Amino acid sequence: MESSGLPVWIGLDKKEQQAWDVACESLLFHSSLPLAIQGLSWEFIPEYDRPQVLKNGKAWDTISNAPMSTSHALARFWVPYLQDYNGWALFTDGDTFWRKDVGELFALRNSKYAVMVVQHHYAPTQSTKKDGDIQTQYTRKNWSSVCLWNCGHPSNKILSPGYLNGIRGLDLHQFCWLNDKHIGQLPEEWNWLVNHSNPLIDPALVHFTEGMPYIEGHENDPYAEEWRAASKVLALPI
Repeated sequence: MESSGLPVWIGLDKKEQQAWDVACESLLFHSSLPLAIQGLSWEFIPEYDRPQVLKNGKAWDTISNAPMSTSHALARFWVPYLQDYNGWALFTDGDTFWRKDVGELFALRNSKYAVMVVQHHYAPTQSTKKDGDIQTQYTRKNWSSVCLWNCGHPSNKILSPGYLNGIRGLDLHQFCWLNDKHIGQLPEEWNWLVNHSNPLIDPALVHFTEGMPYIEGHENDPYAEEWRAASKVLALPI
């Protein structure tokens, strides 16, 4: 990975290491720009001290009284703080696959916004996702799975460790600290949800939000074969 360049934080969960590897390498393969890529997990943030316990091997956030399906579920909201509230940075979930140049995404930056996201109308009917994780329903679901952060925007200065350690995760995922006018909209191709987004769109970033191609029942999802081909090039087990 590049040691300097545009900052990109990719959610890293130990049980999804293979997904992260493909996300990272597909991002680099298509990028025309130097990137500084880092894995993101609550475990990598010393100031992160939200009370959480394990229930049946799953992370449970006691502030929200809700499950967390990954270790980066709330870590994404620390990006402005981790960037010293300076410049722009990108966050993506780890279950993503790049098909186009991230430089085109960074070119969409607009300084009037605190964050730019694909504003999905996403209401899954399943009660579980991935490998048995609980599927929690809420408004603005999946908006935060790809965030183009304007880390220096004044509205993001509230995202301090004290604030982030004490607020419900549900509120963070709905960008409760922001005025709606400070949430910019990205084209859907930059967070294309498998089995939900418009199939006529040519995705720049495919998001396997309900299950990676190596999970039973998702082997034949759209772009699963393309993902497997990329995994083979990287000599990763499938």
